[in-house]
Amino acid sequence: MAQPAPGDFKDVILFLATAGVVVPLFRRLRISPILGFIVAGVLLGPSGLGALSAHAPWAAELTIDSPKELAQLGELGVVFLMFMIGLELSWARLWLMRRYVFGLGALQVLGCGLIVALTAHLLGATVAASAAIGAAMALSSTALVMPILTENRRQHVQAGRVTFAVLLFQDLAVAPILITLAIMGRDQEPALSPDILTSFAPAVLAVAALVGFGRFLLRPMMRSVARARSDELFMAACLLVVIGSGLLAAFAGLSMALGAFVAGLLLAETEFRHEVEQVIEPFKGLLLGLFFLAVGIGLDVGLILEQPLQIVGVTFGLMVLNTALIFGLGRAFGLNGKAAIETALLLAASGEFAFVILASAMNLGIVPQGLGQSLLVSATLSMMCIPLLAALGLRIAGRAASGVGEAPNAPVGAPEGRILLVGFGRVGRLVGEMLDRHGLPWSAVDQDASVVTRGRKSGRSLYFGDASRPGFLERCGLETARALVITADAEGGEAGAVESLVASVRERRPDIAIFARARDSQQALRLYDLGVTDAVPETVEASLQLSEAVLVGVGAPVGAVIASIHERRDEFRRELNRGDGFMAKARRPAPGSTQ
Repeated sequence: MAQPAPGDFKDVILFLATAGVVVPLFRRLRISPILGFIVAGVLLGPSGLGALSAHAPWAAELTIDSPKELAQLGELGVVFLMFMIGLELSWARLWLMRRYVFGLGALQVLGCGLIVALTAHLLGATVAASAAIGAAMALSSTALVMPILTENRRQHVQAGRVTFAVLLFQDLAVAPILITLAIMGRDQEPALSPDILTSFAPAVLAVAALVGFGRFLLRPMMRSVARARSDELFMAACLLVVIGSGLLAAFAGLSMALGAFVAGLLLAETEFRHEVEQVIEPFKGLLLGLFFLAVGIGLDVGLILEQPLQIVGVTFGLMVLNTALIFGLGRAFGLNGKAAIETALLLAASGEFAFVILASAMNLGIVPQGLGQSLLVSATLSMMCIPLLAALGLRIAGRAASGVGEAPNAPVGAPEGRILLVGFGRVGRLVGEMLDRHGLPWSAVDQDASVVTRGRKSGRSLYFGDASRPGFLERCGLETARALVITADAEGGEAGAVESLVASVRERRPDIAIFARARDSQQALRLYDLGVTDAVPETVEASLQLSEAVLVGVGAPVGAVIASIHERRDEFRRELNRGDGFMAKARRPAPGSTQ
């Protein structure tokens, strides 16, 4: 077997080096790394350093050699993005946000799409090309806008919730747009002709197969994998679901992104939703970065010099159109002026799906290559304006207090003020039952798939996953939770995990109440040092309960026994909180000690 030459890995090394430089740099500048990948793609492509390679040999070593292969791999970024969007959705969430999703969102896509399509048709484009252009340019950037909202803590204000709703409808619209393009390009028949209607059959069968697989086989498969307690196997299963569902859709003539979207939608209601999100997120981020790097490489920067007025005019014309349209719709739907203008500015630019739709339309011969390339350059320029537009919207709107609403990553239907339980064994179940008796809403996470399955069957709000993973509890609603209760077993190696979890949560949510189960007094002291609101040592509680049983059993008055037990429990808690209990004294060096 021949050994690969070092040069065979040049493109991969350039991409990884770019990611290592772009992501930290742009995050420090508080700019989306996606823009950095696009700029890096332009520099590493034929329009950048590649144009200098004839005069400067060193430039060839910093130029991507196989942009087509890189672009094919980068398309998986959109597939993973659509899968994650599917995981974000559910019928419950859509119903709660139906007015903005199916009202304002639908009117924005239809309004902007129709205006752009009519303009393109008046300028000489065919009906099919005009429809494709209108659909592509009506969609905004979920990949850029949502991180900006999160970083600015604007996802819960009125503008943030409405922006999320509109982006949600736009993401839902991608699948039917891609189906329509595939059918138009394959058949080239008049609209609603019998041939076009019958060509929907493979698409319908493929989607039906995906839904059937998801309903009857997907959840049992994930449960079986989760019971194996192998992170590697679970990751492999997640990748199989994403890529396998995409390939099934591709075999039926649909896009891989559509298949992945359906698979994500089917997993959204399962107990594995948040753990799958946590596993897939790094792959999505890396592959999406590769996708935008390929976008930058494929951009014909020379078009800006050849057609400056046309490209700049389309760029700003599109942003002005979207801003005016969304502002008017926002006011019509009851948004105040500041929220409406912030929403309009966030959604003014084009998005990542413009590249997907236009590339598909060009490959199918619906949109001419020259026109499509010009529009891609305009879409890219508009996306580069998103951070500036977001900053302008924030300045105009001001940092208003967060409104009441569901966090995009919160559990479906979860009210704010929910209590999170980490661990749902014997202790966790009892805590959950007591919370139910007092009418307090709660959710729980556990790493035991069988425990989660039993809890879900009884109607409990349980999720499978590892709470110690950074970001997992945020996906479960930590940001809006009222309290965190750690009931997980603190024996052996788990003790350090509990302490690490307390420290991590306290750093993210300094204001949240944290209650933890401790193995003994010494661990309780460590947990108090890390910032828990209250720690309950198992040995102390067992001793108190045994003392109560002994005292009552030998004839002591029950009332006096109960009162003394409560008094001793309060004394012990005060001793732990002050750090002057017997365990704290035991940790102090003895007189004359060399410690």
